[in-house]
Amino acid sequence: MEKVFIRWTWMRAVLHNGWWLVTSVYLVVDAGLSPAQLVLIGSVQSAFALVFEVPAGVIADTISRKWSLVISQVLMGTAMLATGLFESFPALLATQVLWGISWTFASGSDVALITDELDRPDRINFVLTRAARAQLTGAATGLIALGLLAWATRRDVTIMVAGVAMMSLALYVAFRFTEHNFVPTRTARWSTSWTTFVRGVTLVRRSRAILLIFAATFLVNGASDAAGRLTQKQLIDLGLPPSILWFTALGVVGLAVGAVVLRLVTRRITGIHAATDYALAALVGVLSMLLLAFARDPALGAIAVVLLNGIVTPLTRVISTIWINTRTTADIRATTHSFLAQLEYLGEIVCGITISTLAGLTTLPIALAGCAVLFAATAVLMRSSR
Repeated sequence: MEKVFIRWTWMRAVLHNGWWLVTSVYLVVDAGLSPAQLVLIGSVQSAFALVFEVPAGVIADTISRKWSLVISQVLMGTAMLATGLFESFPALLATQVLWGISWTFASGSDVALITDELDRPDRINFVLTRAARAQLTGAATGLIALGLLAWATRRDVTIMVAGVAMMSLALYVAFRFTEHNFVPTRTARWSTSWTTFVRGVTLVRRSRAILLIFAATFLVNGASDAAGRLTQKQLIDLGLPPSILWFTALGVVGLAVGAVVLRLVTRRITGIHAATDYALAALVGVLSMLLLAFARDPALGAIAVVLLNGIVTPLTRVISTIWINTRTTADIRATTHSFLAQLEYLGEIVCGITISTLAGLTTLPIALAGCAVLFAATAVLMRSSR
């Protein structure tokens, strides 16, 4: 099951990240969306995902984690396919909302499934870190493959091809994943679902460590998501040609850096240094945002993007996942991870709306500086936990 899970993680990353590379350029160049619209899409998407997140997590904990992943793949592929069919803002907003909802059925379900099926507490952190590395190498492969396809054909065609492939990945989950160590609820599902939800809330309320990572996730994910949606616009404004090849190369470099960083810190981030490493990653986020905001040429802007995608995002994500996974129990594991995802979405909504408003009222560099402030607050919060 470990190899099957890693392989699926890699394949999903290929399609998801390659699709997003092409889509991010498509939204700016083809659809002509403004910076405020780009960030607003993220905020509205997150609002819908926030509503669906906990019910999806409870379903995974009471009915099936495997079939939650199948549902996720189908919805995700549908949203990806539909994105290539439209250029109007309302239609693209709708496709991105569906894409956000699709992730709610996967977040928590994947980690809970592999944790239960592996049934090796001494090995699960290593597997999760290995999966994170597979996600990065898969993402790099996707950037190259789909980036070249978009360059050789058309962006909208590439977007739709990725969507069809993502839907077909549901078959891989259905036929290759096992679910032997999970016992679904057969009777009184609504009552059991409510009990699962209450137990998850109780665990979170009683754990200062979980509350801490929730707060940090709110800040860092809000900053990362807003910055990620403004990156292409800022680089193009700095003079980077709006060619898919440039963004492909930049993405691959960032992912390669991320894979190396995760390999170097695999043992460290699962131990007592996790809070310190999270704070250091946030400080790198401050540096990257200030560098991107006030760069005078695209080369410096590109370095800033590599720092964000190669260090900040992978480190904070894997640390928070392991942090939560080691502090919860099997019967509420997916639900607790769904709570973490809710804080991610809430951060995208609140911080995204703030950054979007800032971008609309001032300038794009000032909005990116606002992201730097959020990263700085995260670093202060995690350092104060010691």
